[in-house]
Amino acid sequence: MAETSLLLLVAGIIAIGVLAQIIASRLRTPSIIFYIAAGLVLGEPGLQIVTADTFGITGLQTIVGLAVAIIVFEGSFHLKVERIRTAPAAAIRLVTVGAVIALVGTSVAVRFAFGVPWNLAFTIGALLVATGPTVVTPILDVVPVRDRVAAALETEGIINDVTAAIMAIVFFKTVNPEAVAEGFVTAFLSRMGVGLLVGVVVAGVVYYLLRYVDLSPGDAPRNARLLTLAGALLAYAVANSQATEAGVAAAATAGFLLGNADVPYEADVEDFKGDVTLVVLSFVFIALAALLEVETLVQVGVPGLIVVAAMALVIRPALVFLSTVGDRFTLQERAFMSFVGPRGIIPASVATLFAVELQAAAEELGQPALVEQANILLGTVFLAILLTAVFEGGLARHVAEYLDVIPMRTVVVGGGKVGRSLAARLEGRGENVVIVEKRQATVERARNDGHTVEWGDGTDSEVLRAAGAENAKIVAAATGDDDANLLVAQLAESKFGVDRIVARANDADNVEAFQDLGVNTISPDIATAWAIDNQIERPAIARWMTDVGRVGDVEEVEVTADDLVGTSIREIGTELPDTCMIALVSRDGEADVPDSDFVVKRGDVLTLIGRSESVREGIARVDAGLA
Repeated sequence: MAETSLLLLVAGIIAIGVLAQIIASRLRTPSIIFYIAAGLVLGEPGLQIVTADTFGITGLQTIVGLAVAIIVFEGSFHLKVERIRTAPAAAIRLVTVGAVIALVGTSVAVRFAFGVPWNLAFTIGALLVATGPTVVTPILDVVPVRDRVAAALETEGIINDVTAAIMAIVFFKTVNPEAVAEGFVTAFLSRMGVGLLVGVVVAGVVYYLLRYVDLSPGDAPRNARLLTLAGALLAYAVANSQATEAGVAAAATAGFLLGNADVPYEADVEDFKGDVTLVVLSFVFIALAALLEVETLVQVGVPGLIVVAAMALVIRPALVFLSTVGDRFTLQERAFMSFVGPRGIIPASVATLFAVELQAAAEELGQPALVEQANILLGTVFLAILLTAVFEGGLARHVAEYLDVIPMRTVVVGGGKVGRSLAARLEGRGENVVIVEKRQATVERARNDGHTVEWGDGTDSEVLRAAGAENAKIVAAATGDDDANLLVAQLAESKFGVDRIVARANDADNVEAFQDLGVNTISPDIATAWAIDNQIERPAIARWMTDVGRVGDVEEVEVTADDLVGTSIREIGTELPDTCMIALVSRDGEADVPDSDFVVKRGDVLTLIGRSESVREGIARVDAGLA
């Protein structure tokens, strides 16, 4: 292909990828669906603009390898220790017990569906263990599930990407007659060890340069971004030069260590890496999908469909339910996690490499049976990627809504002292809070405090949408600018239909304007008066609920637990902690102190008072969505 034509093609693929991302964002649909569709249209199944000869196998492998380095690094960079701790046991079991179940179960399905040798079955099974951030993250971007669910799926995807690639390489050595035989354990541990060592060294060097070397003050954020990108690529390349697929482990290790270190310009690096990842992800998905031959899929036919069905409908639910035993996951959350197990870039890229090597060995050794094995390997892997990515990605949000696993959010616009203090109090009560803030320094401070932050202008409807305003039960406008707070309140009501909107009026003269819009408004004057009044009239409870030495809390919660609907206050009381009591019951806008025989209905709002931890337990008991 002429140089000019190749340049136009690459630019066109990237442009299509960006357009696909924009469309996916507008439709709230995972972008991988549009990437695959574009690849099928441009490639050999469609217009044949992109073929196996376009980039050459070696060139494509290099491009895919560097793209994998960036994608895996970026996914690991976002994987915070604090988030993993929300579901530590489940995350560990998913990447150990769950991975073994996926490996053995898929290998058995391949063996009996195709009748291939066990070594090829286990090679395909190892490849299909990987879910990966390339397919899981786009789904979680449009399905804002609880942190414990997202953390478990993200951890599984990143770690299984690494282990699956290395396991597949080791198994493949027993399939390829030209490969040098190695012991399984030795081969696996040596690659993993090389990856970990290189990743640790690169992360240490990059951290030192970011932290202690002058990066030119005016250009420091840009230099930090470029240095981190170079580190990701270098870690992958160096490790891969020492052992095949060790680069995946190196990129993941370096990303995880740097993402959890106190590095400067972290927000800049995250945004930059995210943008670069979107570009390379779209390019690689489109390029690999374009190489898919319809004949290869037809050849695997019904046996291939049986393998994919076994993976998605039997093996995946089994490993998820076993891995989440005893954790805090609800039945609906476990069902959603069972549904979300798409396969992505790592299986596609490694399977392409394996197929090429088997076909080359078949020609050199005169063994046509290897060509059939190559086609089964490539066809099964790509069929699994195609079906799981399209169906699970396309239906993920609908399934999540049906299972009711998307938690209601509280969006706090303004990450200053007021916004952060409010977020801390709400999160302490188990609320799912997102802060919206446009000042970079404030964003970094809020994130360092452990808050979830959406960087952008809260008066922009798209920023509010990205923060989850469509699924918010409360929007609190807490900036220091009354005009901004008023606009946020208007957008929350008119564009997103939020039920409860609370705004901060910094100037008491503006309170009336807010209230004319039906917005609950708090001004410094009113808040101070309330605080002083509490100290005068009810000093004991005021001290009991203050932030300094705070031990008590008062909270309202809607009754949604099925087994509590239709029961009396006396019966509910036995289900609550000893230091948590029901003070009020609100029904149809009217609140009253109930007697012990009062029977609650679904939708009643109980006011709980007691020790902070007991109130949180009581809320979780009454609200089925928090159980």
